[in-house]
Amino acid sequence: MTRIAFFGHDAADAAVRRRVRGFLDDGLQVTGFMMRRRDPGTLECENVDLGETRDGAFVQRIRQVFAGARRAAADRAKLAAADVIYARNLDMLACAFLARRYAGLVTPVIYESLDVHRLLTRSDLIGKAMRRLEHSLLKRTVGLVVSSPGFIRNHFEKHYAGDYRAFLVENRLVPGASYGARPGVPGPGASGATKPLRLGWIGNLRCKRSFKLLCQLADQFPDQLEVRLHGVPSRTEITVFEPMIDSRANMTFFGRYRSPEDLAGIYGDLDVVWAGDFMEAGYNSVWLLPNRIYEGGYYCTPSIAPSGTETAAWLTQHDCGILVDEPLDLMLPQLIAGLVADRAPIAERAAALARAPDNTFVQPPGFLASIVTCCLSRSRTP
Repeated sequence: MTRIAFFGHDAADAAVRRRVRGFLDDGLQVTGFMMRRRDPGTLECENVDLGETRDGAFVQRIRQVFAGARRAAADRAKLAAADVIYARNLDMLACAFLARRYAGLVTPVIYESLDVHRLLTRSDLIGKAMRRLEHSLLKRTVGLVVSSPGFIRNHFEKHYAGDYRAFLVENRLVPGASYGARPGVPGPGASGATKPLRLGWIGNLRCKRSFKLLCQLADQFPDQLEVRLHGVPSRTEITVFEPMIDSRANMTFFGRYRSPEDLAGIYGDLDVVWAGDFMEAGYNSVWLLPNRIYEGGYYCTPSIAPSGTETAAWLTQHDCGILVDEPLDLMLPQLIAGLVADRAPIAERAAALARAPDNTFVQPPGFLASIVTCCLSRSRTP
């Protein structure tokens, strides 16, 4: 059994836990070396606690990289038992390489980049220094895992061509969980046009512009639209959250949810999903593929996405989403007005999602294990 030392930035993060679960489901053994931003509760694997970090506190997180590396190296037996180190995001990649050095090991390292942080896209000395660091670490890895081809085209190939071997692991649902049966193709009378249109925003609620747009939609369609929010809001990005929702009768925040247990109920109660993101507009937000297009796709709930993004390209490829152009302040209300009056476009996209094979939305069993095996077969000692 291949043994993985998983360096994660937050043991409580749903995406981190989903990746761990995916490894376990593929028959790999995982020991976590993780930091935390809140109480993670019961974990799926044994974990070496690397200390607490705070969202947006970059100086504190840099210090914690060194402190966490010392903690990981202090548990040398567990770190040395791993066949491969898997580091999620750049700060944990640095932590992993430091821990490996402190422990005197040569274990191969895989880098998973789920976001290209805004610091890496800057053109000033800070941006150049961050890219120099990433390049230095990246070329010593045995594999690079990304969740979107946009990251390769717009960042890695642009700055580090020839110095990495990339693998695409989309943010699909992990194969080992029970998600329930997928809805069938909706019938001609399934539009539900007499009810308010239900628009959801699911997951990491971190985009101030998206939140503002949804609030404006709630104001413009008080009786015809329901806006439902599920997940964890970023308090550093959206500083006033609950009061904005509480002041609107047709907006509801349901808080954290369990995955996969709550997914069927969440997406089954929605007509469409908002899949836009502008937190790092022009860069990461344009390049990413969010979890919600796969979750919504499994339950045949179409997504709405801004044109010109990687998300829009994915939806177009699968003929299963609704695109909206800028200026969104004008065009998004027009789109919603059209969908309120005629639900046929939603039913058409839902039917396309229902016809798509399950592996469009659910990762095939053994997929992660095959990538780890491939990386190890080409491993080299830095």
